[in-house]
Amino acid sequence: MPCPLFIDEDFAIKDNSRIKVWDPFVRIFHWSLVLLFIIAFASEDGPENIHVFAGYGISLLVLFRIFWGFVGTRYARFSDFAYGKASQKRYLKSLIKRKPEHYTGHNPAGGLMVFILLGALLMQCFLGMVIISGDGEGPFAGTFLSIFSNPFIEELHDALGHGLLLLIVIHIGGVIVSSLLHRENLIRAMVTGKKNRPKEECSDVTHS
Repeated sequence: MPCPLFIDEDFAIKDNSRIKVWDPFVRIFHWSLVLLFIIAFASEDGPENIHVFAGYGISLLVLFRIFWGFVGTRYARFSDFAYGKASQKRYLKSLIKRKPEHYTGHNPAGGLMVFILLGALLMQCFLGMVIISGDGEGPFAGTFLSIFSNPFIEELHDALGHGLLLLIVIHIGGVIVSSLLHRENLIRAMVTGKKNRPKEECSDVTHS
């Protein structure tokens, strides 16, 4: 049940049911990453310069997100969703029972996926830069890393790309399931930045 409406001291009607969670930087990062990943994956066998520049863009986004994970707003910080195994198991069990625990920011499963995706994307971009260094391009050109530009690394880069696609499908599936069980549009939340306020916070805000 959402938080009730209330009237403040200026006799203005306020809606307590929504809370601002995702700041503009997180939202821009998320949708920019979606766009660049689509471009990078679609151009895998196409024009190399498009694929490479999309990879550079992804690299910058991931590095920014890591930085923002330490100095950003409350729900953007890694410390807010770095849950232990016990919390992750408890949350997954609550999903199976169709009585999921509500989290204002990332839930334990979503938080774990964020870490996995950031790590995988960082590795994927690194491998891509190693590959092009063999042609004398990129930040690793002329370094010892260029000697690792070989068919094995290319196959690993390709396999990780498809692995990332699988992770993204799992992520989307998790978002859909959580949206249905929580009765909350999590995709819209990543556009507007607002989510449903947990019920236990309603009375505190209403009486503040």
